Amino acid sequence: MDTNMEWYRVFYWTAKLGSLTKAAEELHITQPAVSHTLKQLEGSLGGPLFFRTSKGVVLTAEGEVLFQYVEQAIHLLEVGKKKIAEMQNLLHGEIHVGASDTLCKHYLLPYLEQFHAKYPDIRVHVTNRTTPETLALLKEGKIDFGIVNLPVSDPKVDFRQSLVLQDCLVGHPQYVSLTQAPFPLASIGQYPLLLLEPGGSTRHYLDEYAKSNGVGLRPEFELGSLDLLVEFARSGFGLTFIARNFVMDELATGKLIEIPLDPPIPERRVGIATLKGVPLSAASKSFIEFLP
Repeated sequence: MDTNMEWYRVFYWTAKLGSLTKAAEELHITQPAVSHTLKQLEGSLGGPLFFRTSKGVVLTAEGEVLFQYVEQAIHLLEVGKKKIAEMQNLLHGEIHVGASDTLCKHYLLPYLEQFHAKYPDIRVHVTNRTTPETLALLKEGKIDFGIVNLPVSDPKVDFRQSLVLQDCLVGHPQYVSLTQAPFPLASIGQYPLLLLEPGGSTRHYLDEYAKSNGVGLRPEFELGSLDLLVEFARSGFGLTFIARNFVMDELATGKLIEIPLDPPIPERRVGIATLKGVPLSAASKSFIEFLP
């Protein structure tokens, strides 16, 4: 707080208490310091703000006008301090998160429910975007942190590894004959293939996995969401790669079957992305602590 603001605080308490001595006690400074500060303020404003009486000090007409505004300012500062304290205690605040539809549904949602139950007055805004788009929003300052598919790198972003994802090949039970032995990736072109549209980190990861094994993925269908991939695969339109974590129910009920791959897809992780050197709010820090 600059020196001029201190002058106004001294003026406020002197006017409110009507005494230089009482103002000094309130502010934990000496009475001469109060007197000196008021002289500085009066000098900067060009005229007296108080006149002395046998009982203390009384505001001049100019002092009365100034006091109305200073009182409002002091009150607003106190409100601001209270709001900050509430935010620190998670009684108030907002969180802006970026995540894909898939990560929002299969990763973020359970933790959002837990957090909301504990801190109902914290408002959470979720922006659904792909991992590249989420990182762009983060660097533009439009979200506090992002939930992304790893691996990905950016010199301006810190990544904390979270949930392990294990991609696998799945299909309708009509493909049960392919489960008898590890299915060679090189044979994937013999069957209709369903993939996410290009542009997202998951599609890029799978393309790179196939490329590193000398295979090019040529999908018959390219779909915009994981839920559509699952529905198309369940309906028998073809095989698809998907994180096992996201189709546990379908695998357990036999609506989809897993086809063992040769070579298997390396595991990857969900990541929590934050901007380097940018502190998080108390609410964002607390929410991230809910995440594995």
